[in-house]
Amino acid sequence: MFKDKIVEEIHRIREEYSRSFNHDLKAIFADLQKQQTESGREVVTLSRKRSLT
Repeated sequence: MFKDKIVEEIHRIREEYSRSFNHDLKAIFADLQKQQTESGREVVTLSRKRSLT
């Protein structure tokens, strides 16, 4: 089977990142929110379209 080095690297980095938070999803989510806030980039929230009924 073909092994993609880029995909393997992404998996390794993702595992290391998750391990750094002891695989705690809430802690990972909080860190991602913090990074988003600190990035200074504009965050756009798309609203749901109203149904026609």
